[in-house]
Amino acid sequence: MSASTLERLDLAEDPLALTPSRIDLVEVGLPLVRPFRTSFGTSTTRAALLLRVETADGVVGWSECAADPEPLYSEEYLAGAEHVLLEHLLPRLAASGRRWSAGGVADLLAPIAGHRMAKAALETALLDAGLRAIGRSFVDHFAQTLPAGATPQARVPAGVSVGIADSLDALLAEVAEYVDRGYVRIKLKIEPGWDVDPVREVRRSFGDIALQVDANAAYRIDVAEHVAALVALDEFDLLLVEQPLAAEDLAGHVALARHLATPICLDESVRSVRDARGAVELGACHIVNVKPARVGGYLEALHLHAWALGSGVPLWCGGMLETGIGRAANLALAALPGFTLPGDVSASDRYYARDLTTPFELNGGAIAVPTGAGIGVAVDDDALAAVTRRRHTWTPS
Repeated sequence: MSASTLERLDLAEDPLALTPSRIDLVEVGLPLVRPFRTSFGTSTTRAALLLRVETADGVVGWSECAADPEPLYSEEYLAGAEHVLLEHLLPRLAASGRRWSAGGVADLLAPIAGHRMAKAALETALLDAGLRAIGRSFVDHFAQTLPAGATPQARVPAGVSVGIADSLDALLAEVAEYVDRGYVRIKLKIEPGWDVDPVREVRRSFGDIALQVDANAAYRIDVAEHVAALVALDEFDLLLVEQPLAAEDLAGHVALARHLATPICLDESVRSVRDARGAVELGACHIVNVKPARVGGYLEALHLHAWALGSGVPLWCGGMLETGIGRAANLALAALPGFTLPGDVSASDRYYARDLTTPFELNGGAIAVPTGAGIGVAVDDDALAAVTRRRHTWTPS
C-alpha cells in the first residue's frame, strides 16, 4: 500500500470534531418476523443497544451496538457493552480534554483491551454526528479512501441468511420465498447433523443459485465426522464455507483448507486488518467476512478494505440482524469496490415488520445505498418508542 493511500485513510480530520452535550443509551427489543436459529441458539427478538449523541450545536448522531444479549457469538454481550461504555469508554473520552472525533476514538480508547463492539458503536455515533454536521454521507466519506478512478456502487447486491430449520420442507419453503423475492445469494446456517442433506436439497431444488454456508464455529478439526461432512460439501459448488472451526483455531483452518476444494471464509476469527492479513498469509482462509462492529468500527473496516483491494482478497459485508440504523451504515461500506461478493444486507422486512427507520427495500436483487448526510436515514421516533425497553442518559461533566 502506498504512502498516499495510507494518508487518504486518515479520516480523523478536524471538520468532524464535535462537542457532545448528551449521550443516550437506548435498549430496544424488536420482534423478528420469524425465529432465527444458528448453532448458537434461536432468536425471536432482536435486542439491541442504540447510541444517540447530541452535540452542543444540536446535531444528533446515531449508532447500533451489534453485541447480542449473551456472549455466544463472541465474548461481548449487551449488558457488558453498556457497562464498559458508561464506566470506561465515555469517561476516558471526556477526560481527554479534547473535542471528540470519530477518528480519535481508537487511539484514545486503545488502553482499554478488547470491547470492539462497544468502541465501534461509540465511533459510529460520533461519525454520524460529525458527517451530519458537514452534510456528507457515509458513502461519500468512505469513497475518499479509494484509489483514483474507483467509485462506490449506488446499489448493493443483496444476499440473505437462512437459519437452521425444523425440517427440510420448512427450509425449502423459506429459501423459495427468498428466491422469489429476488435475493441473489442464499446463505445456509449449518451445524453437525444439519449440513450435507440440507445443502443437497437446496442445490437440487434451486439449481445454480449462488449458495454458501455458515457454521458459526460449530465444527472441530479433530472430529473425523465433522471433517468428512465439510469435505462432502465440496460436491455442491458453494461460494464458500464460513467459519467452520473455532475463532482461535487458525492452525485448524489451515489444516482443513488442505482437504477442501470450497474456499474457507473467516468471520469470528478476524478482528482487525492484521488478523485478516495473517489468516490469508497462513492459508487459513481465502475470503473475509467484514463486520464493522467485530473489527472495532468502520474506520478499521476501511483499512481492511484498502488492504484487500490491494491484495485481491474477496470481501463481503456480514450482518448482525441490524435495524435500519446499523443497516444503513453497512450498506455504505458494502458499496465499496473491494466487496465483490453479495453480503448479508437484506431488506428490512427480512427481519422486522416495522423497522426503526424508513424500511430498506429489495429491488432487482439489490438495495439502494443511502446518500443523505451521515448514515443517510432518520430514526422513526414512534417506532423507537414502541420497542424501547429503557433509556440511560450520560452527560459529559
